[in-house]
Amino acid sequence: MKGGRAEKILFIITTDDGETIYNAMRLANVGVEKGDEVSVFMLGKGVLFEKSGTEQFDVLSQMAKFRGISMPEGSA
Repeated sequence: MKGGRAEKILFIITTDDGETIYNAMRLANVGVEKGDEVSVFMLGKGVLFEKSGTEQFDVLSQMAKFRGISMPEGSA
């Protein structure tokens, strides 16, 4: 929030690189936690995000957090 107002933030993810998607979603989640209005769009190779995660870069857990879904540890 800037000056008490929620910001509108848009992330467009166009890669299937797990580390990049993971970090983008972490940043999106920080915005949500701060009260900002955050939208995420997956385009091109970005739609393959479900296959992009690794043990180190747990993309699915960040996606679930963004969507407000609780996932058990190690379920990805």
